[in-house]
Amino acid sequence: MTADDAALRAEDTELFPEMPWEDWLPAKETFHRYVQIVGKVRLAASDRRNHWWNVPFHLTGRGITTRPMGGLGEGPLFCVDFDLVRHRLVVDRLDGRSEELPLEPGLSVAAFYTAFMDMLASLGVEVEIHAVPFDLADKTPFAEDTHHAHYDPAQINRYWRILSQVNRLLERYAADFTGKTSPVHHFWHTFDIAVTRFTGRKVPVPADADPVTREAYSQEVISAGFWFGDEDRPWPAFYSYTAPEPPGLADQRLWPDWASWLDSGSSHLAVLRYDDARTSDDPVETVLRFLDSAYDAGARLTACDERALACPGGVTDPYRKEDRVHDR
Repeated sequence: MTADDAALRAEDTELFPEMPWEDWLPAKETFHRYVQIVGKVRLAASDRRNHWWNVPFHLTGRGITTRPMGGLGEGPLFCVDFDLVRHRLVVDRLDGRSEELPLEPGLSVAAFYTAFMDMLASLGVEVEIHAVPFDLADKTPFAEDTHHAHYDPAQINRYWRILSQVNRLLERYAADFTGKTSPVHHFWHTFDIAVTRFTGRKVPVPADADPVTREAYSQEVISAGFWFGDEDRPWPAFYSYTAPEPPGLADQRLWPDWASWLDSGSSHLAVLRYDDARTSDDPVETVLRFLDSAYDAGARLTACDERALACPGGVTDPYRKEDRVHDR
């Protein structure tokens, strides 16, 4: 067994391994651009859903996926997956044809972009994207970016392992809400994973707001998620926010006491740092209670009917005594 294999085995027994932002920043900056390239293809080749639910990635047992797209007489049906166990980018067609690109140290964003677009072309997929990073400080076009070339298999595998555990945790959190709710999904533009609860009320959206914001926040929402950190907040954290933000939200108490409200300019985020959560006595319970406290704060101030929208444990059956689903 190699040292890398031993490290991965150790991480298998650790629910939330440490992930210092500065330690994997070069790998994150490179992989984030890979993900944006594929995400822009997903945006171009999928059918628009309310609140842009068609755009994000979903988790798989080996990495992240675009889910199937295309087809319906508008070109081949295809799917793109990042296999972060074997470290491959895989493009599959419905007819069984497939192309793979090894993800290796030294693979620049420019080389990734060129190879990926060639793979699509060889499979008969015709798609055009705006091939420039979205909301990243360095706007170098993908085809010209030879600077970001720091793919690190161990770091990216750890990112996926953490993402997978957070995905399960957010699924458990989502189960207690019976109203309109988003899938748990991974956003390629902001590199976070989130689930959103809707109170059921439409809200006025400024006409001069950008189209992404107008669609995402056309209804009142309380979101919960996790991000890996950025230059302004160089640490990973769980978060929650209410939009539009009701007056007094940042004055509401959060659980645990070491969670806090973070001023993000025009609004506030409820924040629980990842390192504080993962080193607590019960990380899962700590995060769930944090998210519940942030949701309760937003729901109270927006006069959301929490009782009507609750389904503890994902159950809405009014006559349930004991499920025997495993016997069916």
